[in-house]
Amino acid sequence: MEIGFFFWPFDTALVDRMATAADRYGYDMIGIADTPGNAMDPWVAATMAAMNTRKARLALVVTNLVSRHPAVSAAAIASLDRIAEGRTVLGLGAGHSGTKNLGMPRSNIAETEAGIRHIKRLLKGEADTLDGGTAHIPWIKRAPPVFLAASGPKTLALGGAVADGVFVNYGITADNLKQSEQRVRKGAEDAGRNFDEIEIWQIASLDCNEDGDAARKKAGAILAFMAGGYILNTQDLSIQGVPEEFREPILELRRRYSTRPGDADAALVDELGLFDYLAGRFAIYGTPDQCLEQLLKAHKAGLERVMFTVSVASDPAGTVELFGEKVMPRFLEAIA
Repeated sequence: MEIGFFFWPFDTALVDRMATAADRYGYDMIGIADTPGNAMDPWVAATMAAMNTRKARLALVVTNLVSRHPAVSAAAIASLDRIAEGRTVLGLGAGHSGTKNLGMPRSNIAETEAGIRHIKRLLKGEADTLDGGTAHIPWIKRAPPVFLAASGPKTLALGGAVADGVFVNYGITADNLKQSEQRVRKGAEDAGRNFDEIEIWQIASLDCNEDGDAARKKAGAILAFMAGGYILNTQDLSIQGVPEEFREPILELRRRYSTRPGDADAALVDELGLFDYLAGRFAIYGTPDQCLEQLLKAHKAGLERVMFTVSVASDPAGTVELFGEKVMPRFLEAIA
């Protein structure tokens, strides 16, 4: 079992504290989100984290191919890998808050595939042309892995076809895990790739707090952000495994949630009667004992690697520290 977390880098003190916690408590990966308008520049924050960690892998979770040109991101991850050699991961997505908050469109499937292929060639030290421009990174030492954040059938299949790993935004119940991984596998097999060589990391939200009520309240905000914005972002919610009774409320959630999550989003999830369903599918939250119980359940369902978003937890750094101190040791002992 591998456990990591990612967050919005609101300020330098938070980045330092998160990086320290990653190594102190034995997290396998620490991720920085690219969300302009919400937080610091991710490459500045990732550089800070790289300089303050020695063991944890360091990932962008995630940047996009619209607000940042693929060749620029390729050079950036290669540069970061000079600081955290052998520990870096470039996570890419079609775009959510990182594009919407700038008034930019998401990249489509064809654009995402072209961007990933361009980046992977550049990270091999090859010159490559995209949209009429040729880029080259002749000084690169190694090729950091490129992951795709995916939730829909087409993006999950694309991850299997072209990426080194997939950050899966689909859910951590047994049915969710099976369905999403089958889609990645199908994409890999259709492309003639070995599915077992693709790293699958499931994304879930985490809010661990001695005050269980505070954790529940804040969990609603990130659940609205995840479900309303990019995980269940389709008109046909049946293909995303949503039971019929929750489909119309989720469509309403999508119409009304914010890309800058807050208390209104948490209240909206409750108003629409979606909290229990979304939390059961996408979240680990509550007191340390409650978090342990939920994580053991998810592991039993088949969860093997998880990246927790703690971006809008009731106390992001406190969550990472409390979970690392009071949940992870007991969890790892229980599954040993």
